[in-house]
Amino acid sequence: MQIKKTIERIPGGIMIVPLFLGALLHTLAPGAGAYFGSFTNGLITGTLPILSVWFFCMGASISIQATPTVLRKSGVLVLTKIATAATVGIIASHFIPPEGVTAGLLAGLSVLAIIASMNDTNGGLYMALMQQYGTKEEAAAFCLMSLESGPFMTMVTLGVAGLAVFPFQTMVGALLPFLAGFALGNLDPDFRKLFTAAVPAMVPFFAFALGNTIDFKVIAHTGALGILLGLFVIVVTGTVLVIADIFLAKGNGTAGIAAASTAGAAVTVPSVVASIEPQFAPVAASATALIATSVVVTAIITPILTSWWAHKWGILSPAYKKAHPDEGPVATSL
Repeated sequence: MQIKKTIERIPGGIMIVPLFLGALLHTLAPGAGAYFGSFTNGLITGTLPILSVWFFCMGASISIQATPTVLRKSGVLVLTKIATAATVGIIASHFIPPEGVTAGLLAGLSVLAIIASMNDTNGGLYMALMQQYGTKEEAAAFCLMSLESGPFMTMVTLGVAGLAVFPFQTMVGALLPFLAGFALGNLDPDFRKLFTAAVPAMVPFFAFALGNTIDFKVIAHTGALGILLGLFVIVVTGTVLVIADIFLAKGNGTAGIAAASTAGAAVTVPSVVASIEPQFAPVAASATALIATSVVVTAIITPILTSWWAHKWGILSPAYKKAHPDEGPVATSL
């Protein structure tokens, strides 16, 4: 049976399918973890421990050996994405109450959902698109995007925006596993190889545990809104990123479009942030459902827009090919 290949046909399937299976279990048998106890309960409810290991492995996968060009391109994209999320979050906080919107078309929407969905870029999707539609330097810009994975950058954004106050030791604690992995992976390439291989394998496990914090009734109420949130992420962050890519990173805008997505890891953020700052607990479940939908929406639309942009103004456009006859996308130059 080709179960894995079937799941991978769904955008973000390795994350989304276990997440929805977890939500199904939580909806039909919310006490299953407590009933079975032991390792089964740990698998169902162990979001934070599983994520801690995943963040460590993510850190180990990043190499400190990056060229200045790569650092400039990736730095521009990462900082622009975070600054855009913070700005939108500040504006939204003047209209959305701390407990989120509770009625109407926007019921379930919260500042946490907006910031978390905009803050994290789907690095795997970006790298795949840049290998087909970008240059080697743009593809390598994936290196700093891994820093956006997890709750740390969202916590920083919430703090900078004045929407939450996190104790210093808590902020450091959220980053320590990542830094420890980063240090070990760069001290010994064999460790980097070992832990990098574990990154994709951990995804279904923390996704399933996260799903067990969601009730399907919440997803039903936020489905249409999640689609709108995904489109919002593409339009707002895509516009700003294209401008930044052209004028700051000296690109042609393709990388900006490719970075206008919501990372699967963003689904983990609401529950982690809520466990640290209780004020976000009431909106964590709905925010998780909204972000999960945004992951799927951006995973579908972002590649279409990136291809169109690359053929219109990027390295596959007639004008670019004429000006740079010896250059081409990464995939064709390997």
